[in-house]
Amino acid sequence: MRLLKWLMGSTAGLMLISCVTINIYFPAAAAEKAADRIIEDVWGREVQSQPKSTSPEDTSELKQTLPLAMQVLNWLVSPAQAEVNLNINSPAINALQAKMKQRHELLHPFYQTGAIGLTSNGLITLREASAVPLKDRNTVNTLIAEENQDRKALYAEIARANGHPEWESDIQETFARRWISNAAKGWWFQQGGSWQQK
Repeated sequence: MRLLKWLMGSTAGLMLISCVTINIYFPAAAAEKAADRIIEDVWGREVQSQPKSTSPEDTSELKQTLPLAMQVLNWLVSPAQAEVNLNINSPAINALQAKMKQRHELLHPFYQTGAIGLTSNGLITLREASAVPLKDRNTVNTLIAEENQDRKALYAEIARANGHPEWESDIQETFARRWISNAAKGWWFQQGGSWQQK
């Protein structure tokens, strides 16, 4: 009986040690690079690249949220981190990007005057209606609605194109930070519920 318990315990231990876990975390650094490339294409070269905020702390936060059993397993067996690069070259992504780029030419003057601002959730909004001539307000509201619709579709499509639809909210959060970081001087953005000017 003892021999059987010892054999079962040894077999279970060997199986545990021989396991290699592959954890595919949201690739924050790759998402920031992808966002910056798309933003530069949509907005042109006037954007101001800011230093990226991705650091090793991002992965340590993820490790702390793992269940205890996974943390023990990761301690016993070194997990293999799968490097993930985001695919941002699908026909749907390219079509959305082209529409946004074309629309930006119409929105640009309203970013400059402060009529339109960047929201903290990766969208845009009419910030100062009085900065838009009355005759243009319906047009501007339509442009804002179309831009927001395309931005949401872009975030979803990037997640879908990479086989991880569950990443959509992470992608949107990443883009939200990068839109603001790349905004031109003088543009308005939301932070902590209040408006600030770059």
